[in-house]
Amino acid sequence: MAGSPALQYLAAAGVGTLAILDDDVVSLSNLQRQILHGTPDLDRLKVDSAAEAIARLNPNVRVEKIAARLDADNARELVRGYDVALDGSDNFATRYAVSDACFYERVTLVTAALGQFDATLTTLKPHIAGNPTYRCLFPEAPPPGSIPTCAEAGVLGALAGMVGSMMALEAIREIVGGFEEGDAGLVGKLVMIDARAMRFETLSYGWDEENELNGKEAEGGSRQ
Repeated sequence: MAGSPALQYLAAAGVGTLAILDDDVVSLSNLQRQILHGTPDLDRLKVDSAAEAIARLNPNVRVEKIAARLDADNARELVRGYDVALDGSDNFATRYAVSDACFYERVTLVTAALGQFDATLTTLKPHIAGNPTYRCLFPEAPPPGSIPTCAEAGVLGALAGMVGSMMALEAIREIVGGFEEGDAGLVGKLVMIDARAMRFETLSYGWDEENELNGKEAEGGSRQ
């Protein structure tokens, strides 16, 4: 959901190639937060509408449209070859699939999650020794039904815009090699946003030796 503002800022920044992955069509309920689209785009594929919006903003950006649904079976193929992936999905199954694929394909991942009035954001580079994986942060998904979906709880459009802008900032940081020497961005840090109190907190987290991707018992042993 934060992908729409993220795409706009990345296009405006002049990122040469942007791939858009979405198999859905534009619906009226999307428009309060997915601001790439407008009412004339209802029922169109989101990748088509988004590509046209990006072309209006910056015609020099090459857009790759991928009208598909990502899952554990195709995730590696879909992220392969890109420098940075941005994940704003609304379910843990997709988040695990994307983060695992980025680990194996050595792709930096900027991942965000939105709740009704809250959000989280972090950057993952576990293919570099010493860095944690998504599974270090969330070893297991919460029980089904314990966390309401975005469709059930609703999401503030402005919150999606805020988080999408921060995702774009992290992606640009990675593309340019950091904004200063030694700049690691949000690697190993989870930003937590409380929109009701307008409060930001940052939690540090590290490599978990029991994680199944690069833990001590994983194939190949520890990457530390």
